Amino acid sequence: MRQRPRLRIDVGIPNRIFPLRAYSALVALYISVFVLITGNGLMSTLVPTRAKLEAFPDFAIGLGGAAYFGGMLLGTLADPWIIRRSGFIRAFGGFIAAALAATAAFPVLVNPWIWACLRGVHGFAFAGVYAVIDAWVNAKATNQNRGRLYGMYQAITFISSALGQQLLLVQSPHSFRLFSLINILFALAIIPMMATQADPPQAPASVKIQLGWLFSISPIGAITAFGVGAANGSFWTLAPVYVLGVGFNAHVVADFVTAVVIGSTLMVWPVGRLSDKYDRRKMIVGLALIGMMIEFGLCVAGRPTHLVMDLLGLGLGSATMVLYTLAISQTNDRAGPENALIVSAGLLFLYCVGATLAPVLASFLMQQFGPEMLFAQNGVTHFIMAAFAMWRMMIRPPAVNAPRPEITPKSAALAR
Repeated sequence: MRQRPRLRIDVGIPNRIFPLRAYSALVALYISVFVLITGNGLMSTLVPTRAKLEAFPDFAIGLGGAAYFGGMLLGTLADPWIIRRSGFIRAFGGFIAAALAATAAFPVLVNPWIWACLRGVHGFAFAGVYAVIDAWVNAKATNQNRGRLYGMYQAITFISSALGQQLLLVQSPHSFRLFSLINILFALAIIPMMATQADPPQAPASVKIQLGWLFSISPIGAITAFGVGAANGSFWTLAPVYVLGVGFNAHVVADFVTAVVIGSTLMVWPVGRLSDKYDRRKMIVGLALIGMMIEFGLCVAGRPTHLVMDLLGLGLGSATMVLYTLAISQTNDRAGPENALIVSAGLLFLYCVGATLAPVLASFLMQQFGPEMLFAQNGVTHFIMAAFAMWRMMIRPPAVNAPRPEITPKSAALAR
């Protein structure tokens, strides 16, 4: 006697039991991210280095950095509309094409004001690229594996960015060849996404950034994104000024920043994994407080030894540079996959606002009271972040990490 086939609807539990299944849907995206961020890492180092060699004024070099974040801010508002109209894959290719065109113009149009405009184009394009990547990762994730999947993406970002900065050594910055290498990497990054058979995320119902809605679904995620932007923007802009200001040379600058990157790379995936098991809000509180203590230690240490500087940098990167991963995971836990794009754009907007405003205040404090004020400001920022998260934890329970149903053609047909 033949048995009737049993009705079975996939509810996504295999993504928890067999994590490789979840990663396999993101292989093409991860490859594109690695190649793309390698090129952007080289670009972020090459432009200010070449600008200094061209004798651009320091103000003009700083303006280029501000233009990048200004373009990114504009991109967080406009790029979601482009993605909704064109689709994720075509928009991804279009954003990279814009970055390609801007990169090709740098060695041809050597002018500080033109370069600032070109960096603005880069910021606009990469806001769209990051929106696509974040939305894609979070649409494929469940509440049970989001921290690991996003942590893997962030680890790839840190590694490829560090690799890109080392590529500055393969040719003279005076040459156009490094700009050509960046364009080659940008072009290659399009191929895996164009060839993938994985389904893109569903088109968002709305693409308008609604900060009030974002704050209502996850106040901790919104405040953390803004605070991380403020702290990280100040650090990456002014950390070399701090290291030189306390009496070290450029070699120690490189070692300190490298230690921060290594700490970030080593911890981002383990932190994501732990946040899938425990309340992400507690992780935010703990890491922000650890970062605060390290920053206050740097503030009062005066001139520590080279080894102590590197160890503190390692700890600082391990604690603070992974907080954005937790912010976006915490927010998407409550928002749902259909809102992944608008969540990504909204959090990136808040990050960019913080990264644009905070370095101005930090540079003023450092000029008035000494280089240690960089970490005094960042320590206060992380304290406020932790205090706010603790207050919200007393008001609202954590998001439930229940598996969301995974709709496949087979399960949809059986369910009819």
